[in-house]
Amino acid sequence: MEEKFSLKDHLFNPSKVAFLTRSIANVYPAFEQELFQQEVLKAFPQLELKERIAHIRQCFRKYLPEDYQKATNILLQVLPAPLDETLSDNDFGDFIYAPFSDFVAHYGCTREQLHFSLEAIKEMTKRFSAEFSIRFFINAFPQETLAALLTWANDSNYHVRRLCSEGSRPKLPWAQKIHIAAEDALPILHRLYADKTRFVTRSVANHLNDIAKIQPELVLTTLKQWQSSGKQAEGEMNFMTKHSLRTLVKMGHPEALHMLGFGNSTNLNLSAVQFDTRVKVGDSLSFSFELSSTETKTAVVDYILYFQNKQGVMTSKKVFKLQTLTLHPETPQTLSKRHVFRPNMTTRQLYAGTHQIDIQVNGAVLASFQFELEV
Repeated sequence: MEEKFSLKDHLFNPSKVAFLTRSIANVYPAFEQELFQQEVLKAFPQLELKERIAHIRQCFRKYLPEDYQKATNILLQVLPAPLDETLSDNDFGDFIYAPFSDFVAHYGCTREQLHFSLEAIKEMTKRFSAEFSIRFFINAFPQETLAALLTWANDSNYHVRRLCSEGSRPKLPWAQKIHIAAEDALPILHRLYADKTRFVTRSVANHLNDIAKIQPELVLTTLKQWQSSGKQAEGEMNFMTKHSLRTLVKMGHPEALHMLGFGNSTNLNLSAVQFDTRVKVGDSLSFSFELSSTETKTAVVDYILYFQNKQGVMTSKKVFKLQTLTLHPETPQTLSKRHVFRPNMTTRQLYAGTHQIDIQVNGAVLASFQFELEV
């Protein structure tokens, strides 16, 4: 039987820990290599990925000098050369350096160490993103940290520039919540939206998409301002606009749809809906329908799935992308979908009972149907 791939073992394993141990010993001869390596690896089988990062950070604290700056300077000396600046995207670096900035966040987030720690974070993020760690400083010292990020937004290293946007996102996945207003980070985004590196502009768009979930009008106003400035290339600005508005499009926000050229749902007709009336968890629900228009029109088609809760009430929903297409008069198109109900999902518990699907076109629900999910 083929062995299941384990991300945590791929990123943190005996080989990686041995490499890290040798690297530290090369710059810190007093390092107790064997004890450090044994203690790190002994706990790995019981730890998930983020827990392994925390565990290595705690072992740094135990086996490096007690003085925070001395310990951090050792870690800085261990760092390899910065990531390749000739690349422009998807270069996250090696996870084995994630505990470095975690060490700074947990032991150096103090008024006394603030300047030293921020400079350390800046160096570390050139090797592996410190987006989680910088949030400790945003919460503890918002004014000083945002000022530093605003300056770093002009840095020559695109990993540093990306950190300024990614680390200050309102809803960064898997990260601690930050306690600043969405507007507080906008000056940083105003410096970054014209960046020439997709790794940076994608982060800016993700940041705006986060804001759209709480302040949609702020996002729409900001995008209009950036579009009118002409500072970003048209193709990249179009990418950022589409990426920034993806949540609002799913919500059927009229102005967001209009900004992307989708218009409204007038003169659209949805008919011939067919669907399975029952489906078992582990199987897929099939449905199809016909979409037509009396005028040439671009249509963004989504479907909204309403889930049962434990009490048998449809209290939650999720929007799924289906298709974007151009409709022409008297030329109907048939769309179909098979939605798989996967068992043992980590994000949602599935319950038996009546579920519903709404078919949404250009922000308007044009058809709905219900089916029975069997567990």
